[in-house]
Amino acid sequence: MRVLFDQATPVPLRHDLEGHEVRTAAQQGWSTFKNGELLSAAEAAGFDLLLTTDKNMRYQQNLAGRKIAVVVRGQQQWPKLRPHVQRIAEAVNAATPGSYIEVVIPPEMGRSEVREHDPELEM
Repeated sequence: MRVLFDQATPVPLRHDLEGHEVRTAAQQGWSTFKNGELLSAAEAAGFDLLLTTDKNMRYQQNLAGRKIAVVVRGQQQWPKLRPHVQRIAEAVNAATPGSYIEVVIPPEMGRSEVREHDPELEM
């Protein structure tokens, strides 16, 4: 699976996504793109999944009909994210075309949770 990290995704996370081709928005030259532009560019470039911290994306963007999956991590700081990388990897592995999955990471060291959403039902 081709995975795109947005600007806020810690690059060390790529090591936990074995078997996936990972690129960053900066590597693609898309560091200034807003969500809609980033989703469209990623989809056009053949990315299968966008990994982001933007929890509002499903409210700000029409995800229905998109081929690209979106996984939202609830934390962008690597030290707080690191204990939950397995949950993020599981969410990436479970993603299907057009899916939206939110990995909820509590502010303090706690149990993370995964929530799946169907963009077709949220129109």
